[in-house]
Amino acid sequence: MDAADTRFSAGDALFGAERTPLGILNHVYGYPAFRGKQQAVVEHVVDGGDALVLFPTGAGKSLCFQIPALCRDGVGIVVSPLIALMRDQVEAMKQLGIRAAALNSSLTREEYVEVRRAISSGNLDLLYVTPERILMEGFRDIIGNARIALFAIDEAH
Repeated sequence: MDAADTRFSAGDALFGAERTPLGILNHVYGYPAFRGKQQAVVEHVVDGGDALVLFPTGAGKSLCFQIPALCRDGVGIVVSPLIALMRDQVEAMKQLGIRAAALNSSLTREEYVEVRRAISSGNLDLLYVTPERILMEGFRDIIGNARIALFAIDEAH
């Protein structure tokens, strides 16, 4: 994928001049370099490949789907069974200027409507969803017209 194919909806100034996985890592996350096998995984996924990533806790698995989702057009859908982790991830992404939201049973009706609106208008970079939400009637309608950057399963139990 070349630089012309990438998009940064959270604001070009936030992401700096380098529109590459390493540029996002540097300018958004503030890290100077990838660790271990992160770069190989990220580049593989950005290029459209599939990946099964088994890293120890704290080794940066989340970056392996977050960065490719930001490099690819559309919303990255992250399936996570842990609502508390989902909340932490969404809050961390928002603090970095990334448009993130969650769909789970803890949302108020107003929050749910707001997330649906963001999805339909293309105003999300990352959407965290519980497995049961994906299986619910209507989920396909919620994401039906959205451009999907990738699907990631996080914390598969």
